[in-house]
Amino acid sequence: MSHNPYSEKHVVAIGGGHGLGRMLAALQNFGGNATGIVATTDDGGSTGRIRHCQGGIAWGDMRNCINQLITEPSINSMMFEYRFKGAGELDGHNLGNLILAALDNMSVRPLAAVNLIREFLKVDVNILPMTEHPADLCALSKDGRWVKGETSVDEMNDELQMLDIEPEVPATQEAIEKIAQADTIILGPGSFLTSIMPPLLLPTLAKAIALNTNAELIFVENLSPEFGPAGKMAFKQKLEWCERACRGRKIDTIIGPGTDDEVIQAWRYLETDLASSNRDWRHDREKLQIAIEARIFS
Repeated sequence: MSHNPYSEKHVVAIGGGHGLGRMLAALQNFGGNATGIVATTDDGGSTGRIRHCQGGIAWGDMRNCINQLITEPSINSMMFEYRFKGAGELDGHNLGNLILAALDNMSVRPLAAVNLIREFLKVDVNILPMTEHPADLCALSKDGRWVKGETSVDEMNDELQMLDIEPEVPATQEAIEKIAQADTIILGPGSFLTSIMPPLLLPTLAKAIALNTNAELIFVENLSPEFGPAGKMAFKQKLEWCERACRGRKIDTIIGPGTDDEVIQAWRYLETDLASSNRDWRHDREKLQIAIEARIFS
């Protein structure tokens, strides 16, 4: 019987939206030993409208991650990604978001809805919401003003003092357990304030990262500059915010294009070309896979 190295390692990636989706696609060989912990604070677009009408957690980032893990295009996957057009109330809504919201209303808990969809679309990688309770991202500006809601935080002109999640909600228990088992924990790539930071603001999740000192904690850098308040932050500052959220736990390795001397001197930095050949602002799945597997199996 052939030896499968992927069955011996557990990997957790934390973030949201497109960046986490690409990372999870790069981890597909790990199957059920790979887990994505997804930010659930989005309040824009179709997701925001569903939250406004129905309540519940934000489904958009989870839908995006699941969609990037569909290996065989099918009528099921086309349905899941279908976006309504027209002049009515359905305009702009994504059918996947509506299916997840409907399943959530029918299920005992949001995770059951996610697992039903994973089964329906034959997705092996685990997808876990960071929390199963509705919550919003909040930011405190340098002039002492609190701003609530991910979209509003993204549109702030001022520099930020701190971030918080409101109300205080518990992390999903399965997410805590997966972090405790992990050999590798990956942050990013993705929007810093709205994808990477929200899960780290949940105390039990951050504590689980801090306690798992056997895991390698890797940060994967973005390839294009960010806008809004995140664009005003130095990369070093972002890394320090992550470490502070994780109870002072040091980031072991940073993987990126190698443009920031201050960071290269202060952390173990692996300079690697991760850019997609046709869109240099986007991470290439195969390059990500090679870079991450080199760390996992080193």
